[in-house]
Amino acid sequence: MTTTPDDFDPIPSTRRRPAVGVGTLKQAVAEADALAVPVAVGRPPAEELGVDAAGLAAAGFTAQRGQTLVRPTVDGPVRVAVGIGSPDRLDSTLVRDLAAEFARAVPWHKRLAIEVPSRDSALPVAAYAQAVTEGVLLARWRYFVGRDAEEPTLDSLLVIAGDDEADEAAAGVERGRVVAAACSLGRDLANCPASTLSAVRMAEVALEVGPAAGLEVEVFDKDQLIEMGCGGILGVNRGSVDPPRMVRLRYQPAEPTGRITLVGKGVMYDSGGISLKPSDESHAQMKNDMTGAAAVLASMTALRALGCTTAVTGYLMCTDNMPSGSAMKLGDVLRMRNGTTVEVLNTDAEGRLVMADALALATEEPVDAIVDIATLTGACLRTFGVEIAGVMGNHQDVVEQLRRAGDSVDEQVWELPLHRPYRTQLDSSIADLTNMGGVNAGSITAALFLEEFVAGRPWAHVDIAGTAQLPAPRTWRNKGATGFGTKLLIEFALGFTRPSGD
Repeated sequence: MTTTPDDFDPIPSTRRRPAVGVGTLKQAVAEADALAVPVAVGRPPAEELGVDAAGLAAAGFTAQRGQTLVRPTVDGPVRVAVGIGSPDRLDSTLVRDLAAEFARAVPWHKRLAIEVPSRDSALPVAAYAQAVTEGVLLARWRYFVGRDAEEPTLDSLLVIAGDDEADEAAAGVERGRVVAAACSLGRDLANCPASTLSAVRMAEVALEVGPAAGLEVEVFDKDQLIEMGCGGILGVNRGSVDPPRMVRLRYQPAEPTGRITLVGKGVMYDSGGISLKPSDESHAQMKNDMTGAAAVLASMTALRALGCTTAVTGYLMCTDNMPSGSAMKLGDVLRMRNGTTVEVLNTDAEGRLVMADALALATEEPVDAIVDIATLTGACLRTFGVEIAGVMGNHQDVVEQLRRAGDSVDEQVWELPLHRPYRTQLDSSIADLTNMGGVNAGSITAALFLEEFVAGRPWAHVDIAGTAQLPAPRTWRNKGATGFGTKLLIEFALGFTRPSGD
């Protein structure tokens, strides 16, 4: 079908998902196009690779981590030797990366198979199978709207396990499939052109995917936001021809062990408003300024399938930020949901304005912890680059739970100090505070602004301005908008415990 800029599918990964399952080597040889065979340092390769250690060495293959060697065959699938290094040092992050390297080594093969090592591996079978599934599916994810949009595709992934390990492997594969599907949804949304994915369309996507995942979905339009006094999102929306939307998602298990609220920045396109961004590549990337909202929605679609026992409420704060005759001006004062007045000194510091309303709303209900996630500050990109997100908060236990979750799923966060003496940089002579601090410590002053709206509840802020975009593919991560945060929030919700201490 020929498409126009207004009718691209914003979530293509939900329409066509590869078949994943557990099977035998015999099945893989008969059905797969490419078979990955893990090879450890100092150990002979498996017979199904079809070449011995001397042959591998002659080809320069030493089984070091991440090394791959593609071996064509006359009959059956292409064999790919995948170096795993020392098998007693395997962890989920490494296995996920290695599976992705295999998937990238055979980019045009549609039916892949990969072996799970025997139980002498340091990693449990289920964890290994989950990591393999995530690595392959995410490395082969693609959002493309050109004429060859159907290529390359991935039709199936078969994880090979022995009879004794089949049940454990199947559980891991299913968990990996659910996580990868959620992450793919987040990537779809973050990569979709802003001309297609407006705030209204984002709400429609939530209504499409939410109920099927066991989520209650409520959509609030502009008139309702006016009645609710959400002056932050309304102020940012002034310059747009597209109306704003606030989406509230609820996941409610039968017997919740805790309650968290997630707030996602959903600026569908950020021109900077009157404080216009420079016309460079970074401006073109601003369709991904809704990655936080995408991560909240995507992560919540996985909770029921993974048996999450934490009750989760999510807020998607969706609008674009455009310059026009009606746009918010420097010096304007906005009144937020909790009554706080904010003097606008920079219209490109808009993310904190849209999230402030949701943070205030989050405090109006019982909650054990609040987490917001946003592509918020260029300062965080300068500090951590494109592979590590920043985290700050008013409760160390919540920050630590996020840090551990990030380490577990390879979406790392690193803590910055919430240095409260810098709060004076947000003082205003005519309002309660300004939306912009000084030229230094921009990530910290942005977090201090957000803290004004959590009413002392346990809270953490995740700044993904750097990690939301990659300039080149790396292992299971693809070039472009990454959808960073989906896996982090899933793991945080699954492992959440009520905060202890101060």
